[in-house]
Amino acid sequence: MEGEKLKIAVIGGGPGGLMVSYLLDKRASLGVDVIIYEATGRLGGKIVTSHAHCDPRIAFELGAAEFYDYSQLGPDPLRELIAELGLRTSPMRTGGAVFRDRVVRDLEDVRREFGQPTWKALRDFTKLARAEISPAEYYESDWRKDNEDPLARKRFDQYLEEVSDPIARDYIQTLTHSDVACETHQTSASYGLQNYLMDESDYMQLYSIVGGNELLTRELALRTSAQVLLDHAVVSVEQMVGGLYRVTSRNNSAQHTELYDFVVVALPNDCIPSIAWEGQALSEAMRKHHRFYDHPAHYLRVTAVFDRPFWREVMQGEFFMIDAFGGCCLYDESARFENGEHGVLGWLIAGDAALRLGNLDDDVLIKQVVDALPAVLRANSSRLLEARVKRWAKCVNGLPGGFPAREPDSRHRPDPEAHPRLFVVGDYLFDSTLNGVLDSADTVVEWVMELALKAVKDSAGFADSRNTVDRQGGAVVSK
Repeated sequence: MEGEKLKIAVIGGGPGGLMVSYLLDKRASLGVDVIIYEATGRLGGKIVTSHAHCDPRIAFELGAAEFYDYSQLGPDPLRELIAELGLRTSPMRTGGAVFRDRVVRDLEDVRREFGQPTWKALRDFTKLARAEISPAEYYESDWRKDNEDPLARKRFDQYLEEVSDPIARDYIQTLTHSDVACETHQTSASYGLQNYLMDESDYMQLYSIVGGNELLTRELALRTSAQVLLDHAVVSVEQMVGGLYRVTSRNNSAQHTELYDFVVVALPNDCIPSIAWEGQALSEAMRKHHRFYDHPAHYLRVTAVFDRPFWREVMQGEFFMIDAFGGCCLYDESARFENGEHGVLGWLIAGDAALRLGNLDDDVLIKQVVDALPAVLRANSSRLLEARVKRWAKCVNGLPGGFPAREPDSRHRPDPEAHPRLFVVGDYLFDSTLNGVLDSADTVVEWVMELALKAVKDSAGFADSRNTVDRQGGAVVSK
C-alpha cells in the first residue's frame, strides 16, 4: 500500500473529535486522511464562548465553564496540550457559598452561622472523604480497585444518610449537585465524594483559558489537516466485505457515502442511538455499549448581563454556590473577561432542575432563575440588560465509566472481534471532564496507529481491502 493513505472517519466535531484528529496528525508515522463529520454548523461541541447582543465586547461561557488542573499531583496532559497550543490560563477561585441566605466561605463560617453540631458533622465528613480517597488515588484511579471499593456499590444518597446533621447533609448536596449533574440517588458514593473533594486545594485546582475556553477547540481545528464536513449528520455506518466501513451522512436533503479504514465515534453517549448501525453484530455491539454507559446527567446554562456586578458586594471569587435548584454554581463571568463596568452572572443548573426548567420558554425560565437569587444578593440587584439560555440535557454522565468499570482500552472498542477498527471516544468513558476526553482520544489514537502499522506489515494490508470492496461492488459483510 505504498503511497496510499489510511482513511479515518471521525464522527463528531466536539473536543473529542478535534483531539483525535490533532493527535493523529502528530503521531501518524504513515499518511492518514481524516474526515470530521459534524452534524451542526460549528465545531467545539460543549465548549461555547459567546458574546452579548447588547454589546459584543461582553463575553461569557455558555458551555464548559472550567478545566481541572492536576499538575500538582503528576503529569497533566490537558495542561500540556493547552500550553502546546500557546494558550494562556487563569486560575478560578471559589468565593464560597450562599446557603440558607447566609454567606459561608469556610468551616468557621459554618460554625458561626449554623452552630457546633453542623460544624462538627461537616468537619467529620471532610475527614472521612479524605480518608476514603487520597489525593494520589484521586489522581491515579485503578479501575480494578474501584470495582472492589464498597463506595462504588453504594448510592450517594445512601452514604449521605449517615450524616446525622440535616443542615450539614443539605450543605453537602448543595456543594456537589452542579458537579455530579444528577441527583444523589442516581450516582455512586464514590463519584459523589470525588466531586465533594474538588474543593480541597491539594486534590485539584480549577482554571479557564484567557480569552475564552473556545480558543482550545479553535486552535485544535486550525492545527489539524482533517477535512471538516459541517452540517453533515451521520445517519448510518456499515461494515463492507474486506473490513472497510461505509459511512453515510446527510447534508440538508442530500446523502453522501464514503468508505473508511477506521471509524472513530466521538459523540455523547446519548447520540449513539441516532445512527443506524447496520448489521447484527455492529447493531448489537453499539446497543450494548450505549446501554452500559446510559446514566444521563443534565445541565442548563443561564447567563445574565447586568449593568454592574452587584453580587461582589457579598461574594468574591470567580464562582460560588447557592442552594437554589438543589444546589447550583454561579460564575462571575465578568471576573474572567474584561467586561467593563457590566456584570455577567452565569448559572450552572444541574440534574432534574435542569430538565424541569429546560421545558420552559426562555423568558419564563430567565425570570424564575433571576428571582431565585438568595435574598442577600437580591437586595443589591441591578438592572438586567439581557440573558441567554443554553440547554445541555443528557450532555454528561452521572456515573462515568459505568459499573463495574471496564479495562480502559476495552471501553473504546464496542466489538473488538468483529469490528476491531471501530472506536468510541468520550468523557463518559472516564470522568465527565475535558481531561477525560483527552485521555480517551489518546487511547484511541494509540490503538489506531498500532493496528495501522500492523496492517501495513501484513501482505494483504488495507489496499487489498479496498480492492475487495471494489470487486464486490460495495457488498456488505454479513454478520
